[in-house]
Amino acid sequence: MKKTALILSCIIAILVPSLAKDTPTGIVSNHGALSVKQNTIVNSHGQVASLAGPSFFWSNTGWGQEKFYHQDVVKYFATKWHAGIVRAAIGADHNGGLEEDYDENLARAKTIIDAAIKQDIYVIVDFHSHHAEDKVALAKRFFSDIATQYGSYPHVIYEIYNEPLNNTDWESTIKPYSQQLVEHIRGIDKDNIIIVGTQTWSQDVDKAALSPLEGKNLAYALHFYAGSHKASLIARAQKAIDNGLPIIISEWGAVNANGDGGVDKESVSSWMAFAKKNQLIHLSWSVSDKDEGASIFKQQTNPSTLSADSLTENGRLLKGIISTWNE
Repeated sequence: MKKTALILSCIIAILVPSLAKDTPTGIVSNHGALSVKQNTIVNSHGQVASLAGPSFFWSNTGWGQEKFYHQDVVKYFATKWHAGIVRAAIGADHNGGLEEDYDENLARAKTIIDAAIKQDIYVIVDFHSHHAEDKVALAKRFFSDIATQYGSYPHVIYEIYNEPLNNTDWESTIKPYSQQLVEHIRGIDKDNIIIVGTQTWSQDVDKAALSPLEGKNLAYALHFYAGSHKASLIARAQKAIDNGLPIIISEWGAVNANGDGGVDKESVSSWMAFAKKNQLIHLSWSVSDKDEGASIFKQQTNPSTLSADSLTENGRLLKGIISTWNE
């Protein structure tokens, strides 16, 4: 009997570590509700919360990448990559987006949110637009639906404007739009973090630092692509942080700003040193199998059978960064 018990104990000892790797990370259970304290994002214990994860591609119907808006994909990132956060990029521009196919895109957002809650990780719900100031009613409708259903969950973070263009002025256009959306969401959800997009494809955080919005638990989006954006943008971002601006890197790529080209490992290393130094939350572009350098997965990947063999060069790099971010 003792021999049998010993054998069983050995089997359990072998199996438990491998099973633990495939269980949810427990990130939200550990951190609780996130909030903004001065220029940092902190957890419910007052400790800085630095998280890493991937961003999904545009959710638009018919674009081909909506196939990844599936609970199994979120589970894959939570368990295999140890991601603490994911981002649902819900297309508000172009064909197949919220304007043209509202119900399907809303359903995709809810799929990712539900899966993130199940996996106990955070989720950014992004109004993925370059012209959100022209879609105020649509943005309010979308965030009303999201906040009404999920505003009581600490998992949820709202991103109200993905990337304003370089000629969309912060003071006269982006800031008034954002103030409207913040007030609208706060009428439903008083507390969860709201990310505000910044001018020039969410690069001009230094402008936002000089004239931030009114309100609590507001952070500002910084986006970069390592192949195109180098030391000068890092310096501007650091200046914004030093001036008191709370930043979330809600989208970054290891390639060029057009989403293509090779991985720029040297620049990625510089950017990750910046993110680590400032203990930032960051999300990598993109969960797709499109024929471009930024895709995490190889072409014709089946979302139901994801594995290490599915990853592109970019995917392998991002997995290495995300899976070890909090070690």
